[in-house]
Amino acid sequence: MLNNLDRKILSELQQDGRLSFTDLGKRVGLTTTPCIERVRKLEREGYIQGYSAILDAQKLEVGLVVFVQVRLNRTHKQTFEDFRRQVQDLPEVQECYLVTGNFDFLVKARVKDMMAYRDFLEGSLLNLPGVQESTSIAAMETVKESLKVQLNAL
Repeated sequence: MLNNLDRKILSELQQDGRLSFTDLGKRVGLTTTPCIERVRKLEREGYIQGYSAILDAQKLEVGLVVFVQVRLNRTHKQTFEDFRRQVQDLPEVQECYLVTGNFDFLVKARVKDMMAYRDFLEGSLLNLPGVQESTSIAAMETVKESLKVQLNAL
């Protein structure tokens, strides 16, 4: 169970994952050693799953975001598991969710341009096990994008 101090630590690390333990401790009211111990505990318990850098997709020439609704052929129960496993291997896919509604999965892909998207769709995504149908939505502008998780009771 998280207490308010743990939540403060998580909040600070969401803002800046490169904080030193000394600086983090100062921000949350701990000395360095207890701060290190709490962060390590949060890591062990899975509250902190990892650390990463946020990259500029435009500069890296993968600025086009496309959302793809995917419907699977439901004749075989194994189809969903096969799709889940193989979609993991597509580097263009940033996120994939099993969803409710008219489609089975919602995929967020990031590519260079529409030609690259077409290549990805026709050469990879539509060839995954059981894919019956897809609908694509290309994002025209990023209004908000965040990896932050809301921390209640701060």
